Amino acid sequence: MNGPKNTDFADRLSAAANAKKAQLERAARARSAAESPAAVERRSARDAVGVARDARIAERTATKLAIEAQQAAALAAAQATEATEAAAREAALKAEQEARDMEFAERAAREATMEEERQAARDARYAARKARKRKGR
Repeated sequence: MNGPKNTDFADRLSAAANAKKAQLERAARARSAAESPAAVERRSARDAVGVARDARIAERTATKLAIEAQQAAALAAAQATEATEAAAREAALKAEQEARDMEFAERAAREATMEEERQAARDARYAARKARKRKGR
């Protein structure tokens, strides 16, 4: 808008042609700059950096997966150990309970036998006392 307002068609046509020519020259310079050896070297260096970055990411991912697998194996081993220990504890408790039950049954049998013996001794004393009373009559 800095140009004069009264321009005729030929001036506008030549201005458009000059603008198009300047644009084509800029595009040609940009294309030649993009194809220059320095630009190609920069692109290849950038690609090499990208490949190295992808390799580091893949290495970190592989390391992370290996650690997770190792932790999962350790957890599974711990759970198996816990299950084994729990089964051993349960078996020990069951054996202990059975031993207590057997001891209780033996004690009950001994007490029953002792009670029967006391009963038999008492009955024998009563019978002896009755026999003495009868003898004395």
